[in-house]
Amino acid sequence: MHVTRFKDAKPYFPPGHNDMRCLRLQGHEAGPAEQLWLGVSQLLPGGHTSLDASQLEKYYVVLEGELVVENGAERVVLQQWDSCRVAPGEKRALKNETNRAATVLLSMPLPPKA
Repeated sequence: MHVTRFKDAKPYFPPGHNDMRCLRLQGHEAGPAEQLWLGVSQLLPGGHTSLDASQLEKYYVVLEGELVVENGAERVVLQQWDSCRVAPGEKRALKNETNRAATVLLSMPLPPKA
């Protein structure tokens, strides 16, 4: 068993993330993982990511607040406890268009080992 206390979670700084605070909860530098990693992000009002794609699928769960997810063709508004899957290769942009912070849980598979 590997426990990460939220108070001890370390920040990470992905490119294209603006007015956001990202913390790694499990996997990568947060501890051992074989299949996936978990992170939590807090988006300030106006916080957003760029419209980008990766080759790995992503799962988002809104823990608090409201989050807009766009893929270039669709736009959805997620509220507390709503979730969204972004397919491998699908573009996505996250936006907080409210005046309250939003907190989002992210789950992604680990990249394939070389």
